[in-house]
Amino acid sequence: MTDAARLHRDAVVVDCHNDLMLLVARDRALGRPDTFRTRWIADLRAGGVDVVVLAVFIEHEYLPEGALRRSLHLVELVHQEAESNADDVALCLTGADIEAAVGSGRIALVLALEGSAGVGGDPDLFRTFHRLGVRMASFSWFGRTALADGSGEQDTGGRLTKAGVASLRLMEELGIVMDVSHLSVAGTQHVLDIATRPVIASHSSARALVDHHRNLTDEQLKAIAQTGGVVGVNFFAGFVDPERPSVDRLVDHIVHIASVAGIDHVGLGPDFVEDYFEAMYPSEPDLVIEGMRARDTIGLDRPSELPRLTEALVRRGLHEDEVRKVLGENLMRVFREVMGRP
Repeated sequence: MTDAARLHRDAVVVDCHNDLMLLVARDRALGRPDTFRTRWIADLRAGGVDVVVLAVFIEHEYLPEGALRRSLHLVELVHQEAESNADDVALCLTGADIEAAVGSGRIALVLALEGSAGVGGDPDLFRTFHRLGVRMASFSWFGRTALADGSGEQDTGGRLTKAGVASLRLMEELGIVMDVSHLSVAGTQHVLDIATRPVIASHSSARALVDHHRNLTDEQLKAIAQTGGVVGVNFFAGFVDPERPSVDRLVDHIVHIASVAGIDHVGLGPDFVEDYFEAMYPSEPDLVIEGMRARDTIGLDRPSELPRLTEALVRRGLHEDEVRKVLGENLMRVFREVMGRP
């Protein structure tokens, strides 16, 4: 075993954004009820993943009327899988829960709302989702919501709405981590202006390297760091390098963010999408989303392949303690600080 492999095995590895529950829900609908156990737990274990943030993302066909029902359905599926696989995983409500799960050899699951479509414009529903175990949330995807504008709506100059401000205040009270990935520039700045607890970007890369609205500017990176937060670097090829996607180019983003925001403020937000696109669009190898070739990859497409990133980080010259921070220690710090209430 190489030194990098030993380091990866020994480190706490946090995947800060994973949509795998969409595939689990699809498999169940197709009569395959066991793929969370037979496929995904095995894949996470193979990649040395200790903590995975499970995103509740609402696909277009459920918007707007079915958003709340679909959100509740996906949340319920996470609870069912956690209960059915209690020897392997644990749904965690606090930072202490996460540490206990990892210490016992189980994979810690953290529930997140991506876009919060099920909340609509009613901040009180964050109380409901908190009771159901949600501990992270973002306010938009590419478009506009009742809480904020997404990064695809930059021309509006939109900040948080009144409901968005109230939601952020309530999330800080409850111990739900605020995620600015997908927010517009103005919306992100609004959050950073008024936040009183650490803010994360769960799956965003560096705009200085790839000028895409989903990536973060150096000023945004610094501001997130000033809250005590972390940027989870996105592995999607269009954000890493649409012309020359590779693991080495991903490392360029990690190194750049560390140089701008500090090594204590960078983590992993892989946003693995290749398996989803293969399942949903098997006959569309040239699928284009937001002007990007969606099926392009950096060659690191699922959790089981994460040790390759550790090898690349070590080759680049990062010290062991720096690699550990990137792989998970930085995000663990935020979880301990923000996810304080059961």
